[in-house]
Amino acid sequence: MGRLFGTDGARGVAVTELTCERAMEIGRAAAYVLTKESGKAHPNILVGMDTRISSKILEAALSAGLASVGANALQLGVVPTPAVAYLVKAYNADAGVMISASHNTVEYNGIKLFSSEGFKLPDSVEEEIESLILDRTAEIPLRNGTDVGRITRLSNGTNDYIQHIRDCAGAGHYAGDSRRFCFDCANGSSAATARRLFAYLGEGCEFIADEPDGTNINDNCGSTHIDQLCEYVKNGGMAAGFAFDGDADRCLAVDENGNVIDGDRIIAVLAKYMKQKGLLRGNAAVVTVMSNLGFHDFMKDNGMNTVCAKVGDRYVLEEMLKNGYNIGGEQSGHIILLDHATTGDGQLTAAMLIKVMQETGKTLAQLCEDIVDYPQLLVNVRITESGKGRWNTVPAITDSIAAAEKELSGSGRVLVRESGTEPLVRVMIEGKDMDMVKRLAESIAEEVRRSLT
Repeated sequence: MGRLFGTDGARGVAVTELTCERAMEIGRAAAYVLTKESGKAHPNILVGMDTRISSKILEAALSAGLASVGANALQLGVVPTPAVAYLVKAYNADAGVMISASHNTVEYNGIKLFSSEGFKLPDSVEEEIESLILDRTAEIPLRNGTDVGRITRLSNGTNDYIQHIRDCAGAGHYAGDSRRFCFDCANGSSAATARRLFAYLGEGCEFIADEPDGTNINDNCGSTHIDQLCEYVKNGGMAAGFAFDGDADRCLAVDENGNVIDGDRIIAVLAKYMKQKGLLRGNAAVVTVMSNLGFHDFMKDNGMNTVCAKVGDRYVLEEMLKNGYNIGGEQSGHIILLDHATTGDGQLTAAMLIKVMQETGKTLAQLCEDIVDYPQLLVNVRITESGKGRWNTVPAITDSIAAAEKELSGSGRVLVRESGTEPLVRVMIEGKDMDMVKRLAESIAEEVRRSLT
């Protein structure tokens, strides 16, 4: 793990941790590294942001950094993260930047970088950018006079992105379907696109948490606070609901009975549909080691394979690109549909899941009825700064993990890891007996608390 970039870009409390100065430095270093091979005097770099009150501050600082080394900063305004990834390639830009802290609360913000092909950067490239900033491994030449870059605002980016998603989903082909859907926009980026994007579904669609004010992003709404959507769907007679996170790169669903459909189940449903259509490349889906054992069982029962990657959608994507797979993702709702997108896209995921419902005539509950989950519990333990990077070196913690693995005896599993985006150690236990799962998860979590907080 890098010193500046985690599993999903640079992130911290805006202005005090992720400072304006650091945003400017990232802009300069990213422009230097990502465009040095192009030979262009003024490479074009797209800049998008979410709805946080701090996003405009960081947009200004980052754009200044880009322009100071000769790059043109083409500002998209408030857009989903996957819109930046798509538009970079569609507009033949040289790189893309998204200012967002995704599912985090409003005080955080982050900076995610995309290559000219619309992909998140590999660790090696992020480390090169990081070294320029932290170690001053090279002098980045500044421009002056007419050599500085320009900062301009692009007005049509959201429209082009919306049309792309609608084209992918075959929007409008099922006008006779009168089912109603609800979309929770997390008061984030999808509030700028969802109403227009899903207008093809008819007037029965409803939208909640789509009135961002700069301070209410992810505030008891969206994919990290899905309870209100569950109630809304169940009590409102909706066919399904879809919850996005702050930058709309992830999606969780809710079936007609108010039950949450996580990323595992969404991937399973879409993979089965793709297999039936002859579209599932490699006859497999890529997931992370956190995916439920029930997902593995479903894939096997339906004649499909499961490929596991490290936690983090960038590692899922790396595996997909390496071996030619076209669907993958995480339980959290990062779903990558590589035939249509280069990163997780919550609204694309929702549109494709609706398409499966419309083509099959089935309800979401019916599509998921054969996917049986093992009991699984995830406990997040907040740690101190001094506790970072130490969980697997403390004997009390490693001994408690070994004891839990011995007790499960092959009928479950233990996964402990440190978050790449927050000061947390995540303890996940999976097994056939929920009481045992709870007891073992809490025993490990307690050792982490004693040692690292």
